[in-house]
Amino acid sequence: ASLSYYDPETRQVENNIFLRANGMKLGDVAQSMTLHDGKGYVVVNNSGVIYVIDPDTFRITGLIEEVVSPRYIHFVDEQTAYVTDLYDPRITVVDTRTNRIRSRIDMNGHRSTEQMVQVGERVFVNCWSYDDKLLVVDTRSECLVDSLAVGWQPNSLLLDRNGKLWTATDGRDGEAPALWRIDPATLQIERKFELPADRPPSKLTFDARNNRIYFIARDVWRMEADAESLPTEPFLPYAGTLYYGLGVDPDTAEVYVADAIDYVQHAAVYRFTPDGEAVDTLRVGIIPGSFCFKRP
Repeated sequence: ASLSYYDPETRQVENNIFLRANGMKLGDVAQSMTLHDGKGYVVVNNSGVIYVIDPDTFRITGLIEEVVSPRYIHFVDEQTAYVTDLYDPRITVVDTRTNRIRSRIDMNGHRSTEQMVQVGERVFVNCWSYDDKLLVVDTRSECLVDSLAVGWQPNSLLLDRNGKLWTATDGRDGEAPALWRIDPATLQIERKFELPADRPPSKLTFDARNNRIYFIARDVWRMEADAESLPTEPFLPYAGTLYYGLGVDPDTAEVYVADAIDYVQHAAVYRFTPDGEAVDTLRVGIIPGSFCFKRP
């Protein structure tokens, strides 16, 4: 895996910045990156480590280890972070002051956990790998307290500006893939938007500035968060590109789309205006899957 840095003002991209800054490779499968309290947290899945880096110099300032297969990190408060895991049926609780593991939260038989969204004192978690649940963790007791069945393999999770949860499910065996809008206060499903079996939605991304939901389903799609039906025309039509990653700049609402090309060669990232006009193309590392935006 590698880390690339792009400056939209100068349109300059710097590849392999982790390697260049630290004299060592990032590891196997950089799943996600999160910025918090002036630090960058790079979650490296198969290597079982989270690197804490200085986002200005990209140098390592800390390590979170002893996790099996970490996927995402969420900061509950200034002293506590949760780490989800693909192969450990527990969420790891980290003391962010020391980067040490404080405890683990058992998921009661659910084999994996993915993305996290916090609403008040509850953290919602999707179970993607061979599961169909959204789980609810109470941050006060640090226990699993509730769950909601959705479609097969919920692969994304986000919270819109209306306070609604969204997830995307893969579908299987006659069950259509779908987008789901959920009221987190009641755990009631408000809307289910079914898609064709050969176009499961993934990479749900939120444009907080315009209250829009973006997702990949072969094409790149965009819809209003309060919509009552799916859009009829894609935001970016499929044109032989392998859309693999998706991000929306929280300050400009510009859209970044990663093209994995063939999963072997160095890939491309396309930058678009909020109106879908092409702005730039940059070449990055292999299979770019995640974006992290640093505010000026």
